[in-house]
Amino acid sequence: MSEQQLSLFEQGGSIRGRTRSEVPVTIVVLSGGQDSTTCLFWAKHMGFEVHAVTFDYNQRHRREIEAAKKVAELASVLSHEIIEMGPILKGTSPLVSDNTLEQYASHEVLPGGLEKTFVPMRNQLFLTISANRAYIHKAEALVTGVCEEDYGGYPDCRQQFIHALSHACNLGTFTGQDGAPGSLAILTPLMKLTKAATVDLALELPGCYAALAWTHTSYDGAYPPVGHDHATLLRQKGFEQAGVPDPLVVRAWYEDLMDLPETENYTSIKAEQHLDQLVEYFSGDVK
Repeated sequence: MSEQQLSLFEQGGSIRGRTRSEVPVTIVVLSGGQDSTTCLFWAKHMGFEVHAVTFDYNQRHRREIEAAKKVAELASVLSHEIIEMGPILKGTSPLVSDNTLEQYASHEVLPGGLEKTFVPMRNQLFLTISANRAYIHKAEALVTGVCEEDYGGYPDCRQQFIHALSHACNLGTFTGQDGAPGSLAILTPLMKLTKAATVDLALELPGCYAALAWTHTSYDGAYPPVGHDHATLLRQKGFEQAGVPDPLVVRAWYEDLMDLPETENYTSIKAEQHLDQLVEYFSGDVK
């Protein structure tokens, strides 16, 4: 392990005694969205061997599953498993029910409190099953894209929740006793980042920014992303504040499916440089 990898496991509470010549293994929870894709490329950049898992739970925005397949291919992960859950998760969230998906004028008027798209116990279930795959793949860590920027709408995105779940996994399964593997770390590289900072991170990770062109965020499942749901607006806010174009939007524009927005992150000199790079990328990679 490198010193940087050792530091991550110390932060996550897990060091299994591997030698420095061995490469640590991690499971990345890959939804196909912006945050999980950034985490996947982060794990690759950190030198981990990566297995990705994606959950099909009959979500409304099932397009994200195809996005996850594309991203996993681009990142050349060791394996990518689509775990078919069926309609196991219930609730009033429009992601798993027929309830109407709320639309808002802009990210500035998003309401506070529990977000209506919150699916109770979803993150806990996904991380628990991912821990099962970590056991099978002899992985030292899980990587998930939760962040406290989303805490107001999604209480299972807090560091407190991650610590509690990690503790439970290590008490019940990853005990390091009687032949069981040592403790499992749940790594959350985006936990303290704003949406703009997450975009900045993607720009620093080789291959990540371009790969965001194939991600999916819109809860309505539509492409191109022209809706005004909670997730779409927060993604838009992040790219605007970072001052760079969203590769997904640029891809839709390149395919003549929508016009480019007139915000500064598409019109500035800095934006033009990124636009030129993305067009060059699409010209040789659009499928």
